[in-house]
Amino acid sequence: MSGRPSASRRTVLRGAALTPAVGLGLAACAPGGGAGSASGAPTAPVDLGAEGEVAEGGAHLDQENNVVVSRAADGSLKAYSTICTHGGCPINALEGTTLICPCHGSRFDATTGEVLQRPATTPLSELPVRVENGRVVAGPKA
Repeated sequence: MSGRPSASRRTVLRGAALTPAVGLGLAACAPGGGAGSASGAPTAPVDLGAEGEVAEGGAHLDQENNVVVSRAADGSLKAYSTICTHGGCPINALEGTTLICPCHGSRFDATTGEVLQRPATTPLSELPVRVENGRVVAGPKA
Protein backbone atom coordinates (compact mmCIF):
# COMPACT_ATOMS: atom_id res chain seq x y z
CA MET A 1 0.00 0.00 0.00
CA SER A 2 1.09 3.56 -0.71
CA GLY A 3 2.06 5.96 2.04
CA ARG A 4 -0.44 8.53 0.75
CA PRO A 5 -3.91 8.73 2.25
CA SER A 6 -6.76 7.88 -0.15
CA ALA A 7 -9.35 10.49 -1.05
CA SER A 8 -12.43 10.50 1.11
CA ARG A 9 -15.83 9.81 -0.37
CA ARG A 10 -16.76 13.46 0.27
CA THR A 11 -13.72 14.73 -1.69
CA VAL A 12 -14.52 12.50 -4.66
CA LEU A 13 -18.20 13.58 -4.70
CA ARG A 14 -17.27 17.26 -4.42
CA GLY A 15 -14.90 16.94 -7.39
CA ALA A 16 -17.55 15.16 -9.45
CA ALA A 17 -20.08 17.89 -8.68
CA LEU A 18 -17.72 20.67 -9.79
CA THR A 19 -16.62 19.06 -13.07
CA PRO A 20 -19.71 20.08 -15.14
CA ALA A 21 -19.54 23.68 -13.89
CA VAL A 22 -15.86 23.98 -14.81
CA GLY A 23 -16.55 22.52 -18.25
CA LEU A 24 -19.32 25.05 -18.91
CA GLY A 25 -17.07 27.91 -17.87
CA LEU A 26 -14.31 26.78 -20.22
CA ALA A 27 -16.75 26.31 -23.10
CA ALA A 28 -18.08 29.85 -22.65
CA CYS A 29 -14.57 31.30 -23.00
CA ALA A 30 -13.49 29.12 -25.91
CA PRO A 31 -13.45 30.68 -29.39
CA GLY A 32 -16.69 29.90 -31.17
CA GLY A 33 -18.30 28.83 -27.90
CA GLY A 34 -20.91 30.50 -25.78
CA ALA A 35 -24.38 31.73 -26.59
CA GLY A 36 -23.34 34.23 -29.23
CA SER A 37 -21.90 31.77 -31.70
CA ALA A 38 -25.32 30.75 -33.08
CA SER A 39 -25.62 33.97 -35.08
CA GLY A 40 -22.46 34.75 -37.02
CA ALA A 41 -21.19 37.15 -39.61
CA PRO A 42 -23.14 37.45 -42.86
CA THR A 43 -22.78 34.67 -45.40
CA ALA A 44 -24.29 36.78 -48.20
CA PRO A 45 -24.39 40.51 -49.00
CA VAL A 46 -26.51 42.52 -46.53
CA ASP A 47 -28.01 46.00 -46.82
CA LEU A 48 -26.69 48.19 -44.01
CA GLY A 49 -28.76 51.26 -44.78
CA ALA A 50 -28.41 54.52 -46.63
CA GLU A 51 -24.89 55.67 -47.47
CA GLY A 52 -25.55 58.97 -45.68
CA GLU A 53 -26.04 57.16 -42.35
CA VAL A 54 -22.29 56.63 -42.04
CA ALA A 55 -20.67 59.95 -41.19
CA GLU A 56 -17.12 60.80 -42.25
CA GLY A 57 -14.82 59.63 -39.44
CA GLY A 58 -17.69 57.68 -37.87
CA ALA A 59 -19.11 54.18 -37.76
CA HIS A 60 -22.50 52.49 -37.86
CA LEU A 61 -23.21 49.21 -36.02
CA ASP A 62 -25.78 46.87 -37.56
CA GLN A 63 -26.49 44.39 -34.75
CA GLU A 64 -29.01 42.41 -36.77
CA ASN A 65 -26.37 41.45 -39.36
CA ASN A 66 -23.32 41.51 -37.02
CA VAL A 67 -21.50 44.10 -39.12
CA VAL A 68 -19.95 47.49 -38.47
CA VAL A 69 -19.24 49.91 -41.31
CA SER A 70 -17.03 53.00 -41.01
CA ARG A 71 -16.16 55.92 -43.27
CA ALA A 72 -12.65 57.36 -43.41
CA ALA A 73 -11.87 61.04 -43.91
CA ASP A 74 -11.34 60.37 -47.63
CA GLY A 75 -14.89 58.96 -47.89
CA SER A 76 -13.87 55.31 -48.29
CA LEU A 77 -15.87 52.64 -46.45
CA LYS A 78 -14.66 49.64 -44.45
CA ALA A 79 -16.77 46.88 -42.93
CA TYR A 80 -16.00 44.25 -40.30
CA SER A 81 -17.77 41.30 -38.75
CA THR A 82 -18.82 42.13 -35.19
CA ILE A 83 -18.41 38.61 -33.90
CA CYS A 84 -15.79 38.85 -31.16
CA THR A 85 -12.63 36.94 -32.02
CA HIS A 86 -12.14 35.94 -28.39
CA GLY A 87 -15.37 34.20 -27.43
CA GLY A 88 -17.57 34.35 -30.50
CA CYS A 89 -20.08 36.74 -28.93
CA PRO A 90 -21.94 39.28 -31.08
CA ILE A 91 -20.70 42.77 -30.23
CA ASN A 92 -23.62 45.00 -29.32
CA ALA A 93 -22.10 48.33 -28.30
CA LEU A 94 -20.42 51.09 -30.27
CA GLU A 95 -19.01 54.17 -28.51
CA GLY A 96 -17.71 56.61 -31.10
CA THR A 97 -15.60 54.23 -33.19
CA THR A 98 -14.91 51.71 -30.41
CA LEU A 99 -16.76 48.39 -30.42
CA ILE A 100 -17.28 46.77 -27.00
CA CYS A 101 -17.94 43.05 -26.55
CA PRO A 102 -20.48 42.34 -23.79
CA CYS A 103 -19.06 38.91 -22.89
CA HIS A 104 -15.52 39.63 -21.69
CA GLY A 105 -14.94 43.33 -22.39
CA SER A 106 -12.75 43.13 -25.48
CA ARG A 107 -12.64 46.40 -27.43
CA PHE A 108 -12.02 46.87 -31.13
CA ASP A 109 -11.43 49.85 -33.42
CA ALA A 110 -14.42 49.99 -35.79
CA THR A 111 -12.31 51.74 -38.45
CA THR A 112 -9.49 49.15 -38.58
CA GLY A 113 -10.84 46.05 -36.83
CA GLU A 114 -7.78 46.09 -34.56
CA VAL A 115 -7.94 44.97 -30.91
CA LEU A 116 -7.82 47.92 -28.51
CA GLN A 117 -8.36 45.97 -25.27
CA ARG A 118 -7.90 42.30 -24.44
CA PRO A 119 -8.80 39.49 -23.85
CA ALA A 120 -9.21 39.28 -27.66
CA THR A 121 -5.88 39.17 -29.50
CA THR A 122 -7.07 38.72 -33.10
CA PRO A 123 -8.54 41.61 -35.14
CA LEU A 124 -12.09 41.49 -36.47
CA SER A 125 -12.61 39.95 -39.90
CA GLU A 126 -12.84 42.53 -42.68
CA LEU A 127 -15.78 42.20 -45.07
CA PRO A 128 -16.12 43.45 -48.64
CA VAL A 129 -18.26 46.61 -48.80
CA ARG A 130 -19.68 48.72 -51.62
CA VAL A 131 -22.34 51.35 -52.30
CA GLU A 132 -25.18 50.24 -54.56
CA ASN A 133 -28.03 52.62 -55.45
CA GLY A 134 -27.19 54.84 -52.47
CA ARG A 135 -27.21 51.88 -50.03
CA VAL A 136 -24.25 50.37 -48.18
CA VAL A 137 -23.92 46.65 -48.89
CA ALA A 138 -21.40 44.42 -47.07
CA GLY A 139 -20.59 40.76 -46.81
CA PRO A 140 -19.27 38.05 -49.10
CA LYS A 141 -19.59 38.91 -52.79
CA ALA A 142 -20.49 42.51 -51.92
